[in-house]
Amino acid sequence: QVQLVESGGGLVQPGGSLRLSCAASGSIFKVYDMGWSRQSPGKQRELVAEVTGRGSTNYADSVKGRFTISRDNAKNEVYLQMNSLKPEDTAVYYCNATLTEYNVVGIQYFWGQGTQVTVSS
Repeated sequence: QVQLVESGGGLVQPGGSLRLSCAASGSIFKVYDMGWSRQSPGKQRELVAEVTGRGSTNYADSVKGRFTISRDNAKNEVYLQMNSLKPEDTAVYYCNATLTEYNVVGIQYFWGQGTQVTVSS
């Protein structure tokens, strides 16, 4: 069974920084794309950043220049460095991974349980 576990959320003042981590574990054969999305109350979940297996990245316009996504393929981990945080960045952040499992046909898509990020003075 595959699990994605996020860590690193918390309370930070505007202008501050946080680094989120997400570790994928279980019967993983190969991880393809990994990414981060977020959801705040009353809003739809939105893509924040994603990184392919080859390292290509994509960011939401609202976080470009402030957030950096990276990954460690050997550890099946993905990170999100968030700088210059704003109150509007407050949300639950979810990591996701597209992967294949041992003894399972086809590509699977998994979400983590989410970690709260609150930006407030």
